[in-house]
Order: sequence, then structure tokens, then C-alpha cells
Amino acid sequence: MRYLWGLVVFSVLPGPLLGIHKPILPRPQQIEYRSGRLSLRGLSIGFGSTASAEDEFAAKELSSALSLEAGTTIPVVATHPATPCITLVRTGAVDALPGGDDQPGPRSREAYEIRIGAQGAEIRAQSSAGLYYGVQTLHQLVEGDPGNRFLPEVSIRDWPAMAYRGFMMDMSHGPLPTEAEVKRQIDFLARWKANQYYFYSEASVELAGYDLVNPQGRFAQEQVRRLITYARERHMDVVPMTELYGHMHDLFRIERYADLSLLPHGDEIDPLNEQTQALLADWTKQLAALFPSPWFYIGFDEPWSLEKAGSILGRGADPLKLYTGQMKRTADLLQKLGKRPMFAPDLSGSELLLRYPDLISELPKNAIAVPWHFERLQDYSPYVAPLAKEHIPVVVGPGIWCWNEIAPSYSLTFWNIDGFLRAGHKYGALGLMNMGWTDAGQVLYRTTLPGMAYGAVAAWQSPSVDQSRFFSDYASLMYPPNAASEVASGLEKLDAAEGLIMKIFGGQDTIYRFWEDPLTPDRLQQSEANRDAFHQERLLAEDAEERFRRALSVTNDTYSLPSLVVAARMLDYAGMKYLYAIEIGGFFKTLGRHPSRSDVLLYLFRESSVADHGRIEDLMDAITALREDYRSAWRQEYTDYRLGTELGRWDTEYEFWRRFQARLWEAVNNFKDGDTLPTLEDLRPRLPMAGSPP
Repeated sequence: MRYLWGLVVFSVLPGPLLGIHKPILPRPQQIEYRSGRLSLRGLSIGFGSTASAEDEFAAKELSSALSLEAGTTIPVVATHPATPCITLVRTGAVDALPGGDDQPGPRSREAYEIRIGAQGAEIRAQSSAGLYYGVQTLHQLVEGDPGNRFLPEVSIRDWPAMAYRGFMMDMSHGPLPTEAEVKRQIDFLARWKANQYYFYSEASVELAGYDLVNPQGRFAQEQVRRLITYARERHMDVVPMTELYGHMHDLFRIERYADLSLLPHGDEIDPLNEQTQALLADWTKQLAALFPSPWFYIGFDEPWSLEKAGSILGRGADPLKLYTGQMKRTADLLQKLGKRPMFAPDLSGSELLLRYPDLISELPKNAIAVPWHFERLQDYSPYVAPLAKEHIPVVVGPGIWCWNEIAPSYSLTFWNIDGFLRAGHKYGALGLMNMGWTDAGQVLYRTTLPGMAYGAVAAWQSPSVDQSRFFSDYASLMYPPNAASEVASGLEKLDAAEGLIMKIFGGQDTIYRFWEDPLTPDRLQQSEANRDAFHQERLLAEDAEERFRRALSVTNDTYSLPSLVVAARMLDYAGMKYLYAIEIGGFFKTLGRHPSRSDVLLYLFRESSVADHGRIEDLMDAITALREDYRSAWRQEYTDYRLGTELGRWDTEYEFWRRFQARLWEAVNNFKDGDTLPTLEDLRPRLPMAGSPP
């Protein structure tokens, strides 16, 4: 088939015609369908070039995927058979992983071509990575009814718009994913053509000589090596991310190291302490030896205490010179170790570089900057342009908006990714790092899978992702036809419910509102003004839950759907909690200070606190059932590290309502006609809730 490639004329297919066929994510750069088809029945997979281990791995993955679709084995054969065959042809070196200075575009090592006709198919690429990405696309092309699966006649040329397409998993602020879960994430990301997995660790990797540092919340080095090998098979580079200026409290909370920080038991280093410098150099060397990646992230954002360094350290210390000097020292060490340093310019966070813009010219030019900002902006150029002006290479850093929320805000996530990509393309960014933070410690990260996929897809394809179609396209590729529409609609409803509850509370951090006391006078007043919105939020959450449950019943999916069900139920509980608080508060207004005993029994006992289906009992039932399902979902993806802390919040929520129920019972039982009724403010528990941080 090789000679046919020169005869193919490629074009970008118009949207309506493309809609006849299955969606492809990422959308290929050039694609042309024709009228023929290639049946999966009787098909085999072979090689048109000498196969490396990487090529054989890609062929086996394709065989497994197509065999599942066809309901029969589609074998990988050693010699080219006479029967129809999918031929994998690699024209260059293996080149499995991104190097330190890759390029995007048609000449990229990751570019590939697919041609499918009635007599067979071919995937052609320069590297093993290109073949692997061709396999991911070809699998998505399968059409037809069960028992009659086929590949449409099509010609595709495809290449990445950005050379580096990464996802960062936070292993430090919240739960610790299991090794198996990281592998699942790598599998998931690979199907959307991500090529970097950023391993964020403040103290979450075992290092020789530091036995006391986070022993319950870290990966053993052998685990890390297994993950690196696993990712390489899927053409994904595991990039180490550590923090070598701030964010080091996991180290400094140990008494042995407490005095190495700017403030004892603090967060930021004392850069004038030689013991600190020796420790940082040791950590850097150990991590550089463990991770073979050509890139190495060193942090340096959010130096909240930096401007106090002069007064704390004395000795004529200039905080800004300490900061830039330390960054250059670290970058130079990494360069000697054969690594390209990456850092986070502090344009967000403590906004150091916004207050001192002249510092940007002092940043090391041999390092890659990762500007980040997660709020909704019309233009993210201010976070990229100052670095481009100083010729500092950039990887843009949007994030999956989930870290302090009941459920992810997909809308904010997609906006952030698209906006940063526009700025990145404008200023020649090298790539994208889609950040996955876990700050509140409570997020079930499988709920963010659509955001993880979106980041990889958006960084590969040239036209922006069609947000209005993304859930539908994504679900059609993730789930069988009888479940896909339910999941797509469920994701839309979940996103809308989260967006509405964010609006009710005036912004982000909805997980703190989830735990907050809803009976305070100020909160009751705000909630009353949003009664209708809470009603709509509950309806959306319940609709999402119902759709996820329907999909779950026909797919038996144990990976992505159970956590989405929990998220929908949490949003429903939040709406219930505040609506019930409004209603109970209304009962006290109706009763006044001198009601009849019969009215007190009606409103405060039968309607509010009765043990069989009163409002408070509803909340107690809901929170205890949710607690168990949340714990189960947690253990599907995380270790038990920090689980007790999180479950304590659920227990406190239950205890709040139990105490309130008991107080109402006491008030009702003791009340007689002519008595003065205690106020709601008198009766609400003063149990500390896990609400908003100061």
C-alpha cells in the first residue's frame, strides 16, 4: 500500500459531513471520508517495517480494542497475511518519548497518517509514538452495529498543535492516589494523546536518608520506577515536580528540620542556611536520578513570607535577591545534572512578579516558566506576554476547577484551558500542563476525567474544541451507545448544578459551604433570597444522578460513573440542607414567641425533628449514607492516607443535626401553652463546623 500515499488528497472535512461519522477526539488536522468500508471480521494486524517492542505494544493494544468491538479475535501476525490487514509502518527511529526540545506540526515525531480502504488499512508514522497515536485514532473510527463492526474508508493526516501535552496530578495537598490509580490515569490520558504526566510531590516520594518525612503519604521509589516504565509503554514521560523554595511544610513540621525554614515549622526555606542548601541539593540529585525525564519542575511560586525575609534573617538580606539567586542556583544544578528546569513564575498566588515586574528579567533563561491562573478571564496574555518578552520559554498552566468544590466546574475548566491555549499559541508556548489540584483534600478525582481529557484533546488539535459538543463526543467514545447520551446529559446537569451553587454562594469554595452551619442568621437570610435557585440546583443534581445511574445499570462501569453519582448526591444534599434550613427557620417565624403547644408539635416535631422522616432525620439519613459511599469511592482511587481527616467532617455534619434534633425534642417536650418558645438562635448547636477557612 505504500505507493498509494502519494495519491491521497487530504482536506479538512466540513462539519455536517463529519457528523455522519463518529466523532474523533482529538479531531485530526486533515481527514477525508469516502463511501467504502473495511469489515472487522477476518481482519488481522501486521507490520510493514521491523517492529520494535514499542510497535508490538501498540499492535497488541489495537488488537485488544478491535477484538472487543468485533466480538472475535483480531490477531497480530508476524508475516503479512493474504487476508485484509491493518499494517503498521514506522519510517524512523523508535523515539518513544518527548525530548527536551520537541516541535509540533506536520514534521513532528508524533505525526501519523491513516489510510483505510476496502482491502485493508495502514498506519504510518516516523516514530513509535506516532504509530501509537494512530492506533488511538483508528480505534475511535469503528462504526456499525454489534456483530457488523467496520472501519469507514478514510484518509487522515494528523499531528500535534503543541509538542508537550501534560497533566499534573497533585500527590501532596490532598489524598494520595494508589499506584493502580495512577496507572489508570495514564491509560486514560494516553487515549487522548497526552504525552506527559507531571508527578507533583512536595514530600510524596521516598528519598534515602529521610525516613521520617511523610512515611504514610508517599510513594516508594520502586513504585515510581514501575509507574515510569508503565507510562513509557504508553509514550508518556513522567516529569518530576517538587517544591524547592516554598510549600515545604511536610519537611519542616518535623523537629529535626524545623530550623531550616524561614519561620520554624514553616513553609519556606531559609536560603542563608547552609544545611538547607545541602538538603535541597541532595533532594534534587536523588529525584533527578530517579526520574529519567529531561525536564524537572522546581516550583518557586507563592513565596508568601518572602518579603519578611529581610526582617527575619537580618544580615542585610535582600528578599528579592535571595529569591532570584536561589532559583538560579537550583536551575544551574539541574543543568549540570542534564535536566531542563521548570518553574512557576509568581504572577498568580502571592503575585510577587506583578508587584516587582523588573524581577522577570532576572529569572533564569535556561528554565521553562509555567504561568498559571485559574480564574475566568477574557484574555490570559498578561500571564504569558511578560515572559515571552524576556525570551523565557513557556508551558501554560490552566487547571481543572475542582479543588475546593463539591463537584468539578467543567465550564470553568474548559474556559481556562481554551483561554490559556489561545495565549500560549499567540506567544509560542511549548506546551500545556493541565493542573489537577486537590487542595481541600476531599475531591474524588475520577469526577474530573472529562477535564483531564479536554486538556489533552485541546492541546493536540488546532481548531478549538467545540465546548457545546464535547460532553456528547466524549461520552460517545467512553461509553456504549445505550449509555453515552445519559452520561453526556448527566455531565451537563452536574456542571450546571455546581455552577448554580457557586453563583448562590457568590463564587468558589462550595465544599466549605457543604459543611457550613446553615442556621446562622446571616446564612439564613442569604439562603432565603436564593430559595428558588436551591430548588433548581437540587433538580439539576437529581437529574444528573438519575442519568448516571441509568448509564451505570447498562455498562456496569466501575471506573468513572460511581464517583459521578456521589458528586451528584453531594450537590443534592447541599441543596436539601439549605432548603430545609430555610423551611425550619420559617417555622420559627410562623410560630412566634408564644405559640400553642399543638402548633409547636406540628412544626418543630412532626415537620422538623420526628424520627420517622422529619427534615432533620432526612439530613441524618442522607449524610450517613453518603459518608459510606464517599468512603467506598475514596478507597477505589486513594490510599487511606488522610481518609480519617475527611471522614471526620462527615461525622461532624451528622453530629450537628443529631444535636439539633435532640434540642428540638427537649424544647417540644417541655413546652406548654403560654410558654415562651426559644428562638432558633437559642436552639441551634454551637458545634464547630468544617466551613470556610479564614
